[in-house]
Amino acid sequence: MLSRKNQDTPEQKVLDILERNRINIAATLPCDRIKALLVLVEKNIKTISLTREENGVGICAGIYFGGGRPIMVIQSTGLGNMINALLSLNLTYGIPLPIIASWRGVYKESIEAQWQFGKRLPEILSASGINFTIINSLDEIDRLDEAIKESFRSLHPHVILMSPAVWEGSISEAPQTQEISPRNVILEFNRTIQKPELTRYEAIRTITETIGDDLIVSNLGIPSKELYEIRDRDLNFYMLGSMGLVSSIGLGLAIIQKKHVYVIDGDGSLLMNPNALISIGNYEPDNLTIIGIDNAAYGSTGNQATCTQNQVDLELLARASGINNTAKAHSHHVLVEALRSKVGFIHVIVKPVNAKCKEIPFSAARIKESFMKALQSS
Repeated sequence: MLSRKNQDTPEQKVLDILERNRINIAATLPCDRIKALLVLVEKNIKTISLTREENGVGICAGIYFGGGRPIMVIQSTGLGNMINALLSLNLTYGIPLPIIASWRGVYKESIEAQWQFGKRLPEILSASGINFTIINSLDEIDRLDEAIKESFRSLHPHVILMSPAVWEGSISEAPQTQEISPRNVILEFNRTIQKPELTRYEAIRTITETIGDDLIVSNLGIPSKELYEIRDRDLNFYMLGSMGLVSSIGLGLAIIQKKHVYVIDGDGSLLMNPNALISIGNYEPDNLTIIGIDNAAYGSTGNQATCTQNQVDLELLARASGINNTAKAHSHHVLVEALRSKVGFIHVIVKPVNAKCKEIPFSAARIKESFMKALQSS
């Protein structure tokens, strides 16, 4: 049990506020100023360690869809990596996300590279339409409680900029140094990329015919339009923007609930955010299948070539990221077999052909609300 002395630390006060607000998952990246807070959070709240802040926006969205109450705890510099995702995902769909950001570049900052972004950050958030709260001292800590409540009430992200002054004089426990784990690394990979027999439309139709009533999260642009035309249902979540985050959302969903999640991703999107594969490989939930549909092109923007055309193998990239159960498919029957096996990653080779499909006639808010309602009742 914590002593009264430890209960009075700034870090414990923050933890108390998180627990009062029923925060059950924290997505984190480190900052020297909040190293003691991160130790305490990890000991008391399920924690997802990130490799890039933007990836955490997608993971937290999936957690929220599945009924969780997430928070991000990061350094303020990471907000620069998150602006587009916060606008195109959270503000567009109406997804709450409280973000505790260690505010660098303003208070007793010795690192010159922190100054420019740090001092402009309030104006950047204001211009972006992102709500924020500044906490300059421990006496203002109750503002954290108000900001978290506001985020979930308004269904918007809310950034809490916490000055390093808040933590001055704290005696909380610092993290312990850990050495790398000795281990053997063995990778045997021998695959042939065969001539594709399917278009992406035909591959998506195969997916919908095979998976039953499981969840689908679909990549933005033409993949979502094709899925809508083939089999529209409330258990489909259609991405309208935020390229690179569809697999991150799938991971969040898989972590927080038990239904199997199938993610329709693409080569261009996966190459834009390989951090998603790293996070999936780190946690590797057994109810998540990433379907990397590879046409070696940016299909929604004019079929410009991607580097999978003659360089990168997406299945090998998934293996290198820690996803051990993978498959490759180029035909209907091979894809069906892989789907029924529910492997972690399926590299699907398809022809660079786009079906002519109509626009999805739903607003982002309706897509989210219908998906969450269907998930809760399934």
